[in-house]
Amino acid sequence: MRSGPRPATADSWWLPRGVVALRGRIFEKANGDRAVTLPSAVHGPEVFERVYAHPAANGRSAGAGLSDLFWYWLSPGPEVHQEHLEPGERYEDVAATTRRMLAGTSDDLTAAATRAVARTLDTLPDGQVSLVRLRDLVMPAWAEFCYELVFKEPCPPHARDLITAHADDVISALKCTGLRHPKRRARLTEYLRARVEAGEVAYPLPRTLSPTEQVHYLQGTMFNTAVVQLSEATAHVLLALARHPEAQRRVLDDDTEDDRYLTRVLDETMRLYPLFGIAHRITTGEIPLDEDTVLPPGTVVCFSYPGYHATGYDRPDEFDPDRWAALSVKDAHHIPYGVAANRPCPAWRLSPLVLRAAVREVLRRFRLDSTAPHTRSIPHRAPCLLIPRDLSPAPRRLDALRRRIRTRNAVEDVTRGVRQLVLGTVMVLHARRRRLAGRYFEEHPPSGCPAGRGRGPGPPPHVPARR
Repeated sequence: MRSGPRPATADSWWLPRGVVALRGRIFEKANGDRAVTLPSAVHGPEVFERVYAHPAANGRSAGAGLSDLFWYWLSPGPEVHQEHLEPGERYEDVAATTRRMLAGTSDDLTAAATRAVARTLDTLPDGQVSLVRLRDLVMPAWAEFCYELVFKEPCPPHARDLITAHADDVISALKCTGLRHPKRRARLTEYLRARVEAGEVAYPLPRTLSPTEQVHYLQGTMFNTAVVQLSEATAHVLLALARHPEAQRRVLDDDTEDDRYLTRVLDETMRLYPLFGIAHRITTGEIPLDEDTVLPPGTVVCFSYPGYHATGYDRPDEFDPDRWAALSVKDAHHIPYGVAANRPCPAWRLSPLVLRAAVREVLRRFRLDSTAPHTRSIPHRAPCLLIPRDLSPAPRRLDALRRRIRTRNAVEDVTRGVRQLVLGTVMVLHARRRRLAGRYFEEHPPSGCPAGRGRGPGPPPHVPARR
């Protein structure tokens, strides 16, 4: 559960090439700084791995213009979001709290996820095919699941709706399909504030945070990132199965105790459609890039997960779960939860457990079918047909529904692409004007920060130095 996806694109041939190119240039400008992206044509996956794991690749937000944009999207409280906290006592305190909340036995976590998804599926009409957006379908379930992790009690409908509205607002802004709505987010903040003040959280909250920061930590980590990433991951896996009927059949036929084939599907889905595109880090010391070049302190390094996941595989653009029959996850170019040496995702153990449970519960009830294109960003929120397992719809009816998905998405791609261009531009400009991260670090410079970090609007010295 990590934040930091790159703004999405519709990737549609319907969209004029000039609009696509313009949109790409605008999103590149969001970086603000002169940055180094890995892997690249010059520095391959081995450099990506070495730099990512380097102890000096540990700056999170201070000194990067890109941080202003992510903080804007993640407000309120991005300064205490676990992914954006600078190294030090506060990060260690927050990370320990998150680990406690995500702990639990495999059986308990699996059962909780199954119950939450089952309650959501119970709301679908009986005995008929349902056309749904998979992300929208499962987000309330993961809202309830995360609520139960935090409060150790069933989630009331009012809380579920607040969490879902907040999480949807954040991910829609991140994908540039909608503007952010601070008042909508504030309603969840006030709800959580009342619960924290009443002492109703099941765990001690980080002692290094103020009461307001404790509320923002809960909202950002547990009810934003956790809910969003679990929803996105579930939508990706289900859409992949909907588009690959043979894989769907094999998941159903897999009766091994460890869900072996389903695990391969999860690995392949997260390889081909990683949940975040770019993770940016700011160097706090020198890092050798190659024999002739060193990255100085203050360099913004952008780690491309799709780029890394495309290296070292035959047919890297093809969905092929069977490739994992002969591959070791440990040795493959595959880091869906980051790397152990640089703040791995705190849900690295929980996520596969609960995702398998969610997929199993959906497939127990429905067959999946979709003609929607599958891209990493899924800005269409994964339209899909859910066909009850005891129902055999007429082929002509099913074909008509499949054509409806294809046609509607083709039309939506045009308007969605233009909307992403306009709204993305507006938010980039607004974020630059607000300078949330820049102003914060001017007032709270990181302790022991190297020259150029935590300073004003000017970019830090990001040009690699020659030895």
